[in-house]
Amino acid sequence: MKTQACIWLSPEDRATLDGWVADRNTPQKLVWRAGIVLLSAERAGKMAIVRSVSKSKRTVDRWQDRYVAHGLAGLRRDATRPGRKPPLSAAVIERVVEKTLHEKPPARTHWSVRTMAKAVGISHTSVQKIWQAHGLKPHLVKTFKLSNDKHFVDKVQDVVGLYLDPPDKALVFSVDEKSQIQARLRMRALDRTQPGLPMKKGQAGTMTHDDKRHGTTTLFAALNVATGQVIGQCMKRHRHQEWLKFLRAIDRTTPKTLDLHLIADNYATHKHPKVKEWIKRHPRFHMHFTPTSGSWLNQVERFFGRITEDRIRRGVFRSVAELEAAIQQYLDHHNADPKPFIWTASATAILQKVARGRQVLESAH
Repeated sequence: MKTQACIWLSPEDRATLDGWVADRNTPQKLVWRAGIVLLSAERAGKMAIVRSVSKSKRTVDRWQDRYVAHGLAGLRRDATRPGRKPPLSAAVIERVVEKTLHEKPPARTHWSVRTMAKAVGISHTSVQKIWQAHGLKPHLVKTFKLSNDKHFVDKVQDVVGLYLDPPDKALVFSVDEKSQIQARLRMRALDRTQPGLPMKKGQAGTMTHDDKRHGTTTLFAALNVATGQVIGQCMKRHRHQEWLKFLRAIDRTTPKTLDLHLIADNYATHKHPKVKEWIKRHPRFHMHFTPTSGSWLNQVERFFGRITEDRIRRGVFRSVAELEAAIQQYLDHHNADPKPFIWTASATAILQKVARGRQVLESAH
């Protein structure tokens, strides 16, 4: 245990210290430092000094030693401390960026902040700052595919033209089928094996990872591009027969005096010979197909994303009928106050972006 310092004060030092304590304009750190020295000179015990100045024993020892070594000047200023760590050199930053973009860690597919920090010899927080400054996110990956459709340009111009400049005396519908699993074939009607815990403060609601399946259904939907209203119908199967049935439903629910322009993907059901024959017999129907691997052009996909997130993903359905009733309820609620999706990208802008992406892919491989 450290022994208490023996301090003797000269009359000049005592007068100065008393003046610091009495002066209301003295900084508080000088007041309690002076108090430590004055009490020490009066042979007060260490614990009595600690209680008087409300500081730790270590602090009392430090300022006793400081006064013994440097006198009043030692009380006036703090001791010098080590400066901040020097900033990372440009070479280190360049090395981190280069390794992130062009190398992979051993036996791994991508870098983490800690594997990169260990490889370069810096802290993981420094790696975070470098990645943030350069917009690098190696832990994230997005799906991406350029369409190889021979008629890509024509189809993009055709579909985008319908969005930005729809024809007069016509309705434009974005149509597709919503399926939740395997090649978008079906949606599941399912029940959880156990009830989940409710949400409460500091804790999210829970649900089990497994489920009981009670059947499937397919949602056919036609989104009115101008109004945002949706014509929807659930069916058990997904064949050209069901597609024709849905086309007839669209035919019945739209004014006969208007042409109908339908934007659809290249699924074989949409191009079945019997479907083509039906389209020929109904000249007000005009089909427009998105490019291969270009379903992002179909606005109804955005609606499918919403119904999945808002109603299906967390839903509990004990039968197909219950699932279909929930879907219909969502459609009714949506159509009561529809809001269209506003398309803003021009065909030229899309084609330029695709050209840049193709150029990058070709240069990288």
